[in-house]
Amino acid sequence: MVDPDQAIERHVADSLSALELAFLSGAETIADVGAGAGFPGLPLAIALPQARIDLLESVRRKCAVIERLAAASGTDNARAVPARAEDWAREGGAEAYDVVTARAVAPLPVLCEYAAPLLAREGVLVCWKGVRNRDEERAGRVAAAELGLRAGEVRPVEPFRGARNRHLHTFLKVEPAPARFPRRAGVAAKRPLGSD
Repeated sequence: MVDPDQAIERHVADSLSALELAFLSGAETIADVGAGAGFPGLPLAIALPQARIDLLESVRRKCAVIERLAAASGTDNARAVPARAEDWAREGGAEAYDVVTARAVAPLPVLCEYAAPLLAREGVLVCWKGVRNRDEERAGRVAAAELGLRAGEVRPVEPFRGARNRHLHTFLKVEPAPARFPRRAGVAAKRPLGSD
């Protein structure tokens, strides 16, 4: 059985660790890619009531959970969007967000590809990661450069006492994403950039 206090620490506190990044408090539009049950999007929506947060989740059942949790918490600045990031970038999410977040979703090169078409110029991708992996970070930097992003800070965080090996990776959008992005849904994960 899962201890509720541990669940709060592991999910809510971990989600809120990004508030250490100064640019996040001024964000007006945030997309949470692969939102799952609503982390980090819902805790950030509660902490940042001035921001509009779209939680992108391709599984409709999970979107229903997000909607119920948002309603139960009285959070009216967050909504579940039942779409994959690649499709949403073609359907109305292109260059619409100041910040894109991703927690426990995919390797850095894939996250960069999901985020680049969604981010406005000078927008920032924030990725929650565990133990640092040099190969993944190198591939992330290569993919970022191809997508109009620049790798930024990797900040170690300790969202709760005893948390180890937790890092926030940031990428700044410095150029428009090339016209060939987003690729078809699923291609980024199957053939990630920067993996050659």
